[in-house]
Amino acid sequence: MKLALYLPTFRDHVTVQELADLTDLAEELDFDSVWTLDRIIVPEASDRGELQYPFGMMDQFPLQMPVGSKGKWFQGWPILPWLAARTEKVRIGMSITDTPYRAPAVFAAECATIDHLSHGRLNVGVGAGWMPEEFDAASATHLFPRRHAHVRETIEICLGIWQNEIFEYHGEFADFGPSGFGHQPVQKPHPPIYFSGLKDPKRSANRVAKYGLSGWIGIQDSPAELTEWRTAIARELEEKGKSIDDLDMCSMIWFTITDTETDQTDNRKVSNLLIGTEQQIVDRLKAYQEAGLTMPLLWPPFADVPVSKTLDDLKRLKYDIMPKVEAS
Repeated sequence: MKLALYLPTFRDHVTVQELADLTDLAEELDFDSVWTLDRIIVPEASDRGELQYPFGMMDQFPLQMPVGSKGKWFQGWPILPWLAARTEKVRIGMSITDTPYRAPAVFAAECATIDHLSHGRLNVGVGAGWMPEEFDAASATHLFPRRHAHVRETIEICLGIWQNEIFEYHGEFADFGPSGFGHQPVQKPHPPIYFSGLKDPKRSANRVAKYGLSGWIGIQDSPAELTEWRTAIARELEEKGKSIDDLDMCSMIWFTITDTETDQTDNRKVSNLLIGTEQQIVDRLKAYQEAGLTMPLLWPPFADVPVSKTLDDLKRLKYDIMPKVEAS
């Protein structure tokens, strides 16, 4: 099982120094990767619990973001070049990039540049987005009904630009003649693409199989939920002659080590999956390993846990918890 750090770029208050300290530690502990979050806005309506949809359109969550509209947080995409320059070993990525907020060809070319800045360590996470208010702020209101189709075209354009010196595309969201886009990525045949699927295993499997994607990323998935997703995706992939064993199965999961046992009763997406004592987390990670999770994206809570504690927790995870998990 690989370990990944999901930087707390999105919380009521975070500083560059805190992000630097967490990134440096992930590098020191030989984590596989460090990821950022794509969040454009927090609508003021969220403070009143009046969003049009809950997070990710998952009814387990309230009509409210976990961060206030006046929160002091950072955009995820501009942090990637900074991570490329700051690190030497860990892979970097954003989980996930909402493609309708970006012009596909521009996004593809910028990814190629960041792959060079990182000497070939970029993971590319893509998804459709879910918040109409955010689409409005990104001047992409008209794309909301067609957001899933936009992801498809973005993947096709990325693969085309990354693997051809001259490329043209004629589609619904982009229409351009034969053009060069500068440097192709360092990674061959291209940087790995991760797809975020929160609702539809069949759609996820179709994307993975059709485009040869490298990974799937969920959010707060229990071992039982992960098994369901993996089984459903495996079935779809097998029908297309692909194997689930070639796919990175990942999930963004809140992580904190506590001194006393935490109630980990199944409460759907708001369960304390990786919040608990060392032994509780050992047991949970063993269950995840059996369920086929290849990489948890460890997500510091949005509030109430200082970065200094998260730094200590990550060390305990690496040196005290993972040896017990790996020995099972």
